[in-house]
Order: sequence, then C-alpha cells, then structure tokens
Amino acid sequence: MSDKSHLNGAYYGPSIPPPAKKSRSYHRPGGGGGSCNPFSWCFSCICGCVFNLICQILITILVILGIIVLVFWLIFRPNAPKFHVNDATLTQFTLSPDNNTLYYNLAVNMTFRNPNKRIGIYYDRIEANVEYRDKRFDTENLERFYLGHKDEKDVSAVFVGQQVLASNDIRELRSKYDSDTSERVYDIDLRLKLRVRLKVWWAKPKFKPQFECDLKVPLTSGGPGSNRRFERTKCDFDW
Repeated sequence: MSDKSHLNGAYYGPSIPPPAKKSRSYHRPGGGGGSCNPFSWCFSCICGCVFNLICQILITILVILGIIVLVFWLIFRPNAPKFHVNDATLTQFTLSPDNNTLYYNLAVNMTFRNPNKRIGIYYDRIEANVEYRDKRFDTENLERFYLGHKDEKDVSAVFVGQQVLASNDIRELRSKYDSDTSERVYDIDLRLKLRVRLKVWWAKPKFKPQFECDLKVPLTSGGPGSNRRFERTKCDFDW
C-alpha cells in the first residue's frame, strides 16, 4: 500500500482574495439621492392636472366668445354713428386786448344719423364743448333722443357769452387770433361727449364715445369777407 502524504491543514494553492465589504448607503433626512417621496409626486400630479383643466376651460371660453362675436357681427353688421355739422353761424368773436376775454355768439346746426339696419341708439347724454386753439370757451348740454334704424335727427345748439382764455403763451394765442381775424375765418373745434345705449334685441349695452369736429367758421357780422359760406363738415367718431 503506497504511502499517502498527510497534510497539516495548510492550503498551498493560489491566494484567495478577501471578501468584498458591503457598501453602506446613507440617506439624508427628508429624502435625497435616489429616494422617491410618494406624497410630493401625488401633489405635483394634482397641480399639473388642475393647471391643464384651467387652461382648457379658458381656451373653451375664449373660443365660445369669439364665435358669439362673429355671429353677432354677421347678423347685425354694426356701423359707427354718423355726425355732420350742416351749418355754423358766427356773429361775434372778439378777443379783448385788455383782459384776454373772448366775446362770442355761435349757432351750430348738426345732424345725427344711425346707419344701422338692426340697431337702435339711445343718446342719453350729449355734452357739446367748443374750443378755440385748444382753449374751451363754452359748454352746452343738448336734448336727449332715440334714433331708430336708418334714422337721422337735426339738432341745434347756441353758444353765447364771454370767457377769459387762460394761456401760458398769450402772445402766441393772440398772434393766431389776429391771423384768423385778418381772414375772418376762425378755427373752432366742436367736441361732443356722449353717453349712449345700443338697442340690440333685449340687450342695451352702454358706451361713452365722442364726436370731434374741426370747423372753419367765417364771421358773418359785416365787413370784408362776410359773404363767405360755411362748408358742411363731417366729424370723426371715436368709441
């Protein structure tokens, strides 16, 4: 029987590497790293859904309003009111050289016209202001009235009195007045401040538009050029 070598328990093969240490993961309080908080995720999801819902509602409202406006325009075809000054008579327009007081006597005949076929207009307030070189010298409140479809109305206003024209540059104002006096034609602005209601079926929306008229009014109280006639003037409308 052959002899067998008895080993003393020692291992004489290749060296065995030491076991790898398990890495420890440290998590900061309140989350961090790759952790996921389900509560914050749910909150973000809810906020995103609410935001998308609000945007969809707003877009829907805008689309509906746009369709309503388009249908309204197609049915009624609204047009701005028309306004003309047919005649203006100026019998006195004197600027005193002593105290810059303007003495005036101006009569104006106007025509309001409603060009709409399906919209009526209530003129609840008409404030007429007359100005000379951007200086207002009189104000009159005119009668209230209603204009039906494709209707028109003539209205008259008389401005008589005196008014001190305050100006930072009175020399420039007087120079322009002297120039107008030499031609006996004065640049007078007529501005109408309105408060109107539109009659559209059962609805009566309110607006505060204005008419603005740049008038060239000849002086008719004798003297050279007194035979000049006033030219009918179309006025601008502003909503």
